[in-house]
Amino acid sequence: MHESYSEEERHEIAKRYKELLAGAYLSLNTEDKKLIRRAMEVAADAHKGQKRYSGEAYIHHPIAVAKIVSQEIGLDATAIAAALLHDVVEDSDYTLENISHAFNEKVAKIIDGLTKISEIKNSNISSQTENYRKLLFTLSEDIRVILIKLADRLHNMRTMEVMPREKQKNIASETLYIFAPLAHRLGLYNLKMELEDLSVKYIDPRMYRYILKKLEDSKQEREDYIEKFSKSIREALDKEEIKHQIKGRPKSVFSIKEKMNKQGVPFENIYDIFAIRIIYEATPKEERFLIWKIYSIVTDLYYPNPKRFRDWISHPKSTGYESLHTTVMGPQGHWVEIQIRSERMNEIAEKGIAAHYKYKHGFEQNEEKGLEGWLNRIREILETEHSNSTIELVDNFKLNLYAKEIYVFTPKGDLISLPKGATALDFAYNIHSFIGDRTLGAKVNGKIVTLKHALQSGDQVEIINSLNQKPKVDWLDMVITSKARSKIKSALNIEKKKIADQGKEILERKLRHLKVKFNESTVNALVNFFKISTSQEIFYRVGNGAIDSHDLKLFYDEFNKTNIVVKGSSKKTLETSPVDFNTDKKQNNILVFNNNQQDLAYTLAPCCHPIPGDLVFGFVTINQNIKVHREDCPNAISLRANYKYRIIKAKWINSLDKDFEIRIKIEGFDRAGIVKEIGEIIAQHIQLNIKNINISSGNNFFEGILTLEVKNKYQVDHTIKQLENIHNIKSVKRLETHPQPKHEEKSSL
Repeated sequence: MHESYSEEERHEIAKRYKELLAGAYLSLNTEDKKLIRRAMEVAADAHKGQKRYSGEAYIHHPIAVAKIVSQEIGLDATAIAAALLHDVVEDSDYTLENISHAFNEKVAKIIDGLTKISEIKNSNISSQTENYRKLLFTLSEDIRVILIKLADRLHNMRTMEVMPREKQKNIASETLYIFAPLAHRLGLYNLKMELEDLSVKYIDPRMYRYILKKLEDSKQEREDYIEKFSKSIREALDKEEIKHQIKGRPKSVFSIKEKMNKQGVPFENIYDIFAIRIIYEATPKEERFLIWKIYSIVTDLYYPNPKRFRDWISHPKSTGYESLHTTVMGPQGHWVEIQIRSERMNEIAEKGIAAHYKYKHGFEQNEEKGLEGWLNRIREILETEHSNSTIELVDNFKLNLYAKEIYVFTPKGDLISLPKGATALDFAYNIHSFIGDRTLGAKVNGKIVTLKHALQSGDQVEIINSLNQKPKVDWLDMVITSKARSKIKSALNIEKKKIADQGKEILERKLRHLKVKFNESTVNALVNFFKISTSQEIFYRVGNGAIDSHDLKLFYDEFNKTNIVVKGSSKKTLETSPVDFNTDKKQNNILVFNNNQQDLAYTLAPCCHPIPGDLVFGFVTINQNIKVHREDCPNAISLRANYKYRIIKAKWINSLDKDFEIRIKIEGFDRAGIVKEIGEIIAQHIQLNIKNINISSGNNFFEGILTLEVKNKYQVDHTIKQLENIHNIKSVKRLETHPQPKHEEKSSL
């Protein structure tokens, strides 16, 4: 060990290194150990004197990442060595050439990929987009790059307590937005769940602690229930001499939080909080026979819910995941999810793609083909996706990450996998872009259907083509796959560019007629006047007639009046200048920004409608305005993940001079006088102004939406608490005031 480390540090590093080797998932031969040892020596030398936020030696981090790669993901010696070296090129004087000379080509290639996707400092929109693009490209080239990157992110999330609060939230948001979905799609379900839970820990620490405590408080009760539930299954399997083990596990903090939010209920009302996993021993020939036999035994003992049955045995996921999932009614009226897998299936479920290496020769060809097919689809997305928008790029990718799969047949009987919800038009583009571009309609199971017809597993699909057909704008609303969307956009953009080029010539001619000079300043003025995002869109609208001579005359009159548009003279030209945040002092008396409590102009985001008392942050839009969002805003994860450099701290300091409109949803069992009692409590006891009450009832159950005027969150919380005390009220929760825009960044243009 290098002399710059203290004796205590050398002892700790040696201990961690031994643990790394001892717990390797794959067996390591002498050459493997030599490779890893050499990587360890280079990493220790490169990181000498470097410290982490916590103050510990930096070398602890690459050892921990290598340990995750080796033991939790289960990769080979090449990946373990690369994990040890993953920060060397970025954080030291070592170059990629040094690595290439000291190690084999595979290690150097992985390090090159990891270095390319390392975090870009002081990033802006374009570099952030390029960062994600590089990350996804490396996934399609050598999957070990992204697996090591996931291990790196997991260890950073595990050791993030010492980081500043804002940095924690930004990193956690990025993790939830891109890295957890990647882990999910690569079959690393344990990593995915831990990344999600740790993200909740830093994004919503109060809720994280609340759910953890509830799980801890109910642990003994849960274990007793699982034991009671499992006893009859264990006895039946023993009787059939099926070697097995039964494990019970609670759902993740993230999934419980999502259920609570989605269903609008407290922890106590989430009944399927735990799942049972039956793992059985079997030879390759026995696997399928035994899994259906175990399923039959379980469903003889407990009544199954037919809507909650999942068969990933007949059609494994493209990651190789195989299992039977069923949900049955257990004692005391609780639904219990049961997962049935062989030991091999369980290993693949826990190790994901890494387990493919171990069982490679035992895999069926279609499983190998499925995984390679998914990687090929990634390559297609990246090759055909030319968007400059980070959100659009990542959302298109995530759409395919999370989508459940359906299986449909071509007229010749070939099996094709598509995301659930895919349409006949998606199917056509999946076959070939030439076929997709010329699709008139389709036959599904022999019947003619429209292009937007949603396909179901088992459908046989035939595409009807015409050489005269070409893609239309509304086709974008008929497809869900990235491949189809990108091919349609590509075809539309070719046509749009032709019209825009014509429009530019028309615009120049018409401006000349108005004696307005055609230059960049004038085009910027047009963009602002017509509230359009790009000059290309201006040219296109002039070309297709959406902006005509009358519109251009209005533009000329308006801006000539204020002496902004140039008539070929030296008058002041229109330039985009930042908004003066110190104007409009009248509305600046309730929110301050940043640590020095700046008094800036702002607007409240319509997607989450924050009110005084809510935990909030500011987001600087592309027009240099500030929009204020709640910390739990549906768009917060996306904004922090993609635009962390535009997030500013915000807090309320005074809220007594303004009313804010909020909505509260109430559910309960109907009875005489309950609506009157609700109104009296709000108007008389709490003394709030009721703007609107909308109540609907049926089958002795009612649901209502109250629109109230409040001054701060305290009044909201107090109101909810008082309403919850009313007899027969089942649940009370605050709602978003307005529908959520698809993406905040788009809404701010």
